[in-house]
Formats: sequence, structure tokens, C-alpha cells
Amino acid sequence: MGFIQNNLFIKRFQKQLPFQLFVWAGLAFLLVFSYIPMFGIIIAFKNYKISTGIDGIFTSSWAGLAHFKELINDYNFPMLVRNTLVLSLLKIVFSYPIPILFAILLSEVRHMFLKRFVQTVSYLPHFISWVVVTGISYAFFSSGFGIFNDLLLSLNLIKEPLNLLTDPDSFWGLAVTTAIWKEAGWWTIIFLAALAGIDPSLYEAAEMDGASRLRRIYHITLPGLKGASIVVLILTIGSMLGGGLVGSNFEQSMLLGNALNSETSQIIQTYAFTIGLAQGRFSFATAIDLMQSVISVFLIFTSNAIAKRVSGTGLF
Repeated sequence: MGFIQNNLFIKRFQKQLPFQLFVWAGLAFLLVFSYIPMFGIIIAFKNYKISTGIDGIFTSSWAGLAHFKELINDYNFPMLVRNTLVLSLLKIVFSYPIPILFAILLSEVRHMFLKRFVQTVSYLPHFISWVVVTGISYAFFSSGFGIFNDLLLSLNLIKEPLNLLTDPDSFWGLAVTTAIWKEAGWWTIIFLAALAGIDPSLYEAAEMDGASRLRRIYHITLPGLKGASIVVLILTIGSMLGGGLVGSNFEQSMLLGNALNSETSQIIQTYAFTIGLAQGRFSFATAIDLMQSVISVFLIFTSNAIAKRVSGTGLF
């Protein structure tokens, strides 16, 4: 009996070999680049120096929670927490509903060529790097040669150019707007896939009963998006400190941030990079990132528990 079962398993494995290769390649990628490097977390509790190499991870003296205490007692810590949380919350509030609304609008378009064209154009910015997006932002919003300022001046809406790239009060708005432009179309794909799973006969029955388009959206489309919306929301809250749905806090703060707007652009991740990695304080940088990761895991479990209690649907 065992021999027959093994034979069947081998035949099934050979039949699924191309799919198995894809799965094992993905698992190998996670193992090599995500799990094996995790043993380096130990340096957050040690006085590690890069000159000691890999051996120093194990031979360096223990520092305990000294690096965590140093971060909390740093005079910049309240500003870093404020900037990180405000920027992340603004992105959740404004970026989360936009892909849902955009997916609903696209689903109502009956002209297939127009629908596909708009969808393609909307998710193409996802493939543009943040370096290029920053260059586009400078071309549009620079006070010296920006198209945006030239347009407002030509329309006599402003008397002098706006310093959007250096004004601390403008950074959060600029960061949220560019992040939504870059990533909203990409996340729309998930909600369009969820909409494709809704039975078309429901819409036909509602239309025959005299339901308006808004009624059909409210009673059929939105409930059909419930599962996907909750899963995406949980993932968004879990990655909130990194930017949530349009996770890009670090890239935007590094590329759009400068000495003039650092009051609002400097966040925990950029602090870990500039103070930790740039100055060779790897233990301190690891402690900062570890603290952020622990908070993110807590947010995932908390948001999942709340979602299951409120709606009965969760990620796990």
C-alpha cells in the first residue's frame, strides 16, 4: 500500500514539475533573502563593528537594550515618530479608498478599449523607480523651472513661485500625492479581480427589478469587494510604518527630503540609515528596524483580530 502511494506521489510530482519548480524557486528566494539574514538580528543587542566581519556577530560584547534606550531617549525621537505616523496615516486614509473607487469606476465602463487603455495607463507608474518619480516631481514642482509654478503664474493664480519641494508644510501632501499617482493603479488590479468574481446574474436581476446603477453598486459591488478590501486593509495597517498600501516612506523621505524640509520629511527609517548605516553603527540601525518590525507584526495581528470580530473575515 505504501509503495503504491509513493508511486502515485512521484507520478503526480512529475506531472506538476513546472509548477513545483516555480514554488520551490519562490521558497528558495524567501529562504536566502528573508529568513537566513534574520540571524543578524542578534547584533541589535550587541556592540557590533563591521570590521569584525561575520564572526563579530557572535563574538561582539552584549549591549542588552542599550541601543533601544538610546533611540527612545534621543531628542529627535518624538519628531521621528510624529513624522512616520502622520505620513503613514495620511497615506492609509487617502490611498486605501482610491483603488476601490477606481476599480468600481472602471467596472462601469462599457467601452472595452477605453477601459483597458485607462487601466494600463493607471498601473504603468508602478514600474517607474522612485528616483525617476523624484525627477518628475522636480520638473513639475520646482520653484525655478517647474511646469506647475509656470502654469499658476501664467493664469495669475499666484504672484510668486511656490516652494513645494523645500517647504516643510508641503512635504506630506507632496509625498501622499506622488505615492497615490504611482501605486493606486497597481492596487486597482486586485479589486478588479475581486469584481470579476461577482456573478453577473446578480446585476441582471437587480436591473430587472428597477435598481439604479448606484443601487447596484451599493448592494452588489461593494459587498462583493468586502473580502478583498479587508485583506488589503489588514496588510496596509501591518505595513503602515513603511507607507501602507503605497509603501514608499523611506524612498520618498530620502529623495524628496532635504535640509529645508527635514522638520517633516525625516522619519524613523531615514534616521536608521543616516545615523546607523552611514556612520557604521550597524547595531543601532538594526535595533531601530527591529523595533519597527515588532510594531508592524503587532499591528497585523491586532487589525486581523478586529476585522474578524467586526466582519467575520480576516487574513488568517
